[in-house]
Amino acid sequence: MLQQLSTICYLDNGHQFLLLHRNKKAHDIHQGKWVSVGGKFEAGESPIDCAKREILEETGLRAITLIPQGFISFPNFTQDGQDWYSFVYRVTEFEGDLIEDCDEGTLAWVDYDQVLKLPTWEGDLIYLKWLFDHKPFFWAKFSYDADGRLMDYQVDFMPERSESI
Repeated sequence: MLQQLSTICYLDNGHQFLLLHRNKKAHDIHQGKWVSVGGKFEAGESPIDCAKREILEETGLRAITLIPQGFISFPNFTQDGQDWYSFVYRVTEFEGDLIEDCDEGTLAWVDYDQVLKLPTWEGDLIYLKWLFDHKPFFWAKFSYDADGRLMDYQVDFMPERSESI
């Protein structure tokens, strides 16, 4: 079974998410979609290492505060039947200058109220609502068919912690 670890990173400036319009690569599975920055792990990387490297490479920004939001599995996500496992982060503190030219596509700050209106994966629309609603940490599985249509999803949220006195 083929498996790929990756990160999904939403840079958040308090009223917008930095999104990537995938419009530059030929034969891109994400072609035409608006997605987060992030990507595949390299050998020896932790999830945070991967997230910070991918953010820097794709945006020119250095991530300072990364808040884990969830973990998603995407079974048989690619044409070769590869399963993807993605760590989802909200990045609320970062520094540096946004690059003007990203190899993956066009970067844009998108107002919260516009994010869910852009073309993206059906599953992204679901878990982005969880981020906007400040749901607790989640474990999810999104299953797509060969044409990229969402067939099913499952989610479990981390229980809220209660403190006893």
